[in-house]
Amino acid sequence: MNSKNLPWDVLLIGGAAGTGKTSVSYRLAHHFAAGITEVDDIHTVLMTLTSPEQQPELHYWDTKPASVEMTAEDILNLHISVARAISPALQAVIANHVETHTPIVLEGDYILPELLVNPDVMKYANRIRAVFSYEPDKQQLVNNFLAREPDEGEQVGRAHVSQLYGDWLQNECSKYGLPALSARPWENLFERILATFM
Repeated sequence: MNSKNLPWDVLLIGGAAGTGKTSVSYRLAHHFAAGITEVDDIHTVLMTLTSPEQQPELHYWDTKPASVEMTAEDILNLHISVARAISPALQAVIANHVETHTPIVLEGDYILPELLVNPDVMKYANRIRAVFSYEPDKQQLVNNFLAREPDEGEQVGRAHVSQLYGDWLQNECSKYGLPALSARPWENLFERILATFM
């Protein structure tokens, strides 16, 4: 597909870890002949350019190793705080791509539904599309992480956080009228995403 004829300039693919967003995002970028950026890379850049004093949320895991003992709910709240700290950078990237009409897929679990109702983003609403994925089955998430990162063993705690985040995202998407799709069946996730905005 010719990227010059797209009805959007920015396609946001959000969702919890372990729900297949990265794989489907690269497929979407290829399909639309668009660029792609993983929001994790933006997170890395922001951490490099800031100090723990300037952005404590961004540096939390590096400065407080004992945080691994946090509850899943506390980790979820921290994740949302980090995502909110990253949001201004995402707003700038979105604005740049809309104003230059350079299509891009932005993918990552730091994309929040509330980003789409930020006034600085809403003014570009007709040139932005967004979809969020979730996986309601914690054991499936355990299996997904094990298949992807076998050396890490069964990441039950991480799966629990992803499950909670998926539930939270569904509620947020419902609040803002945004599409939230179950990651399964994997076989047609790509087609289901296309159907939400084509």
